[in-house]
Order: sequence, then structure tokens, then C-alpha cells
Amino acid sequence: MLSPLLCLLAAVAAPALAGRHEPPVTSVPQLDLSRYAGTWHEIAHLPVSFQKKCQGEITAQYTLRDDGKVGVINRCRIADGGFAQAEGVARRVDNHPGRLEVRFAPDWLSWFPWAWADYWVIALDPDYQWAVVGDPGRRYLWILSRSPSMPRMQFEELKARAAAMGYDLEPLILATPLE
Repeated sequence: MLSPLLCLLAAVAAPALAGRHEPPVTSVPQLDLSRYAGTWHEIAHLPVSFQKKCQGEITAQYTLRDDGKVGVINRCRIADGGFAQAEGVARRVDNHPGRLEVRFAPDWLSWFPWAWADYWVIALDPDYQWAVVGDPGRRYLWILSRSPSMPRMQFEELKARAAAMGYDLEPLILATPLE
């Protein structure tokens, strides 16, 4: 038999737990890789271990490859004034134009599923001037711009879009000053 206190706790906790249903993370329905290619400046990101050394001037360079994949070069300024760089490759996910998978592991590891990470474009300017990239598990999020800065109003709108998909933006790191 359950104690009255345990029943009361269950009655109070059940609605709170039920209210924790998060909306799905969705990717954009269309992504033209030829328009997406080029240089993107990071405006903000959720903390990730592989960006701990980055102090600023964070960019991602995407190039179309002959094999249908996308070459990726991520670069940032580090504390000593130099740059750190990581090279990878991205590939499309079947039947989902706005979803890619990216790999920074060596080619010979490409057959391991864990070598690939989700890279979903979850919001995109019609003119490809800004993008929000995340993953369905909400561990990663980047706000990107074609220019090295972004107007504060635009930034707040993009944050609201990510928050509406259930991203916790409390730890969001601003990588560059806003306009």
C-alpha cells in the first residue's frame, strides 16, 4: 500500500513531468548546398569540448566536392594569437535536404556510425545570410552569419527559434560582439 505522502508526491510530480515534453527539432525543408557553401562566421554556440580553445574569429568554410560531399574547415583564433583548424567532411542524409552528417575523424574511420555527427540546419535565411545549426539531441547549436557580426534583434529572433525547439540557451556562448 502506498503512503499518503508518496501518493501526494506522485500527484504533484506527474503533471510537471508530463509538461516536460519538448517540441521536435526540425530541419529546414530545402537546402541548396551550392548557396550554403562558402564562409560562415560563428556568432554564438552552445559549449562543446572541441571549441574550448577558441578565443574568437570562429569560422566555418564549406566547399562542394566532386564526390557530392562537402569539405569542411573549422577555424578559430586561440589564446596565443594563432589559429586552430579542423578539417572534415559532410554528407547529406537521405530524404532530408536540411540534414547533414559531419565527420572530422580520418577517412578510414568513416564506416563507423559514431564517426559521424548530426548537423541539421534548423533555420535559414532565404538569402543564405544567416543560419542556425543544431542536432536532434539538442547538445549542439551554432548561430552563423555570412558577416562577422549580427544585429542584436536578429540574434534574439534566432535564439527564440532555437528555444521554441527546446534548446536550453542558458549556457550559450557569444563568439562575437553584436551590432
